[in-house]
Amino acid sequence: MNKILSSSFIAMLLCILVIGCKKDNYEKPTSILSGKVIYNKEAIGVRSNGVQLELWQHGFQLFTKIPVYVAQDGSFSASLFDGNYKLVRLPGNGPWVNNTDSIDVTVKGGTTIEVPVQPYFIIKNATASKTGTTVTATFSIERINASQPLESASLYLGKTEIVDGVNNLKATALSASQIGDITAPVTITATIPATLTGESFFYARIGVKTAGVGEQIYTQPFKIE
Repeated sequence: MNKILSSSFIAMLLCILVIGCKKDNYEKPTSILSGKVIYNKEAIGVRSNGVQLELWQHGFQLFTKIPVYVAQDGSFSASLFDGNYKLVRLPGNGPWVNNTDSIDVTVKGGTTIEVPVQPYFIIKNATASKTGTTVTATFSIERINASQPLESASLYLGKTEIVDGVNNLKATALSASQIGDITAPVTITATIPATLTGESFFYARIGVKTAGVGEQIYTQPFKIE
C-alpha cells in the first residue's frame, strides 16, 4: 500500500513540475510599440499616469484590453507580441474631444505610431521664471474646439519633473472670468512654498482646464533654478 501511495505521490509531483515548466516556458512579448499623442504634429502634455489608451487584439481565446498609460510628455510604450491590434482613445479620458474611432496598428518588432487628438485648447508661448520668492508664468491660450468653454488656468510648482494638478507642492489658479480675453497673454504668479525655498532647483508647469472635462492640457515642465 505504501509503495502504491509513494508511486502516486511521485507521479503527482512530476505532473506539477511539468506544468510549472510549461508555464515558465511561455514566450514573453519582445516587440515594442511606442508613440505619442499629438495635435498638429506636436505632442500633448498631460497628467502623469492620468490618461490611458487601450489596445485590443482579436483572434485569441481571451479578448481583453491591454491598458497603455500616457506619460506626461504625451509619449507611451507597450511590450507586445507581433500582430494586428486596435488602439482605442477612451472617451472622457483626456483633455481633448472624444473620438471613439479605433486605430489599426500592426506591430512587428519596434513599431512607432502617432495618435491624433483634437484638444479644446492649446497653450502657446509659455515661459516661467523666478524673481525673489515668486514664480511668474506667462502664456497664451488658443481655442481649438468651441464646443466647451474654458474653466481655468493654473500654475503648479513641484520638487520633481512630475508636476501637475495632482502632483504638486503649490497650485495657483485663475478662473475663466479672471482671465477674460483669452486672445491676450495670460500671467499667473505663485509664491514659492517653504518646502521648495531651500532647493537649488524645482519645477513649474502650466495647466489649462476645459469646463466639463476631467483632464487638463499642460505645458512641459520648466526647470526653475
